[in-house]
Amino acid sequence: MSSPRSRHSRVRVTRCPRPPRIPVIVGPTAGGKTALAVEVAREFASRGLGGGEVISADAFQVYRGMDIGTGKATPEEQQGVPHHMLDILEPDDPEPFTVARWLDLAARAIADIRSRGRVPIVVGGTHLYIKSFMEGMFEGPGADEELRDQLRALPPETLRAELERIDPAAAARIHANDERRTIRAIEVFRLTGVPISEHQAQWDREASLRADAFLVGLDWPVEQINPRINSRVRQMMEAGFVDEVGGLLASGRLGTQAREALGYKQLAAWIEAGGSPGGLEETVERIKVETRRFAKSQRTWLRRLRPLPGSIWLKPSESTSPVMAQLVVNQVFT
Repeated sequence: MSSPRSRHSRVRVTRCPRPPRIPVIVGPTAGGKTALAVEVAREFASRGLGGGEVISADAFQVYRGMDIGTGKATPEEQQGVPHHMLDILEPDDPEPFTVARWLDLAARAIADIRSRGRVPIVVGGTHLYIKSFMEGMFEGPGADEELRDQLRALPPETLRAELERIDPAAAARIHANDERRTIRAIEVFRLTGVPISEHQAQWDREASLRADAFLVGLDWPVEQINPRINSRVRQMMEAGFVDEVGGLLASGRLGTQAREALGYKQLAAWIEAGGSPGGLEETVERIKVETRRFAKSQRTWLRRLRPLPGSIWLKPSESTSPVMAQLVVNQVFT
């Protein structure tokens, strides 16, 4: 009698009664999401499922020339696995890159990938993209450019004070330096009279989970992810991050939205202030601190995602990418 199949073993599928569900990989920055996605794509191929293709759900990896600071997978890291939603816009594109635009492009990529008999794998760094992909988009009021121009003219501390007054819940989630989201929250309140946090709470209550996808969460302890973040920032600096930002500034290509990306904002300010050697070390430390704060907000968001039906949560510090990839692919037909 043959031995029972272990829970980590591969299940070869020769005939698919329906398309495989889409794995949606989320986790903290520097947590290994892209590496796992590539391993999952290769696992699909090894099981005769045509292979996988990765769709990036990152608000800044869409920009050409913003490679090092966004953690964009290099050709070597992609290992021949096709990646979508990378390098599709110039960083000075005047049209804001919205969640609605990402959803539309992602839907087209998914249809194309499936038409070729392959499996889409969504990899997320931008929370709103993932939530909207899984549960539908928050239908807030449209942009009021005149109001936005008025708000942009105000000092950051004035904007922050207004947000804290009208919507403390949103202020607790939105970083003090995140001008774009701060202005959007104030805009929604002024246009509707209702805080954006209340709109989003209603969205949470009324949302319905899409049936053709499931969440894969990477669970990292704080004491392990923070050193990884610090190491990643050091590696970015060694890889030429300063030159990347300097080149974008010199060519006038670092647009308003692109400039908000972590690291780019801090380095751009340092360069424009004269780029003193002593100030660089302080700027790098600031980038580390801001990235760790961002990771903290990611952990809060990930805790909210845990109850999603059908989601699986993996501990990269206790496993390997091949084993985790097998666990992910085992779930696609459940």
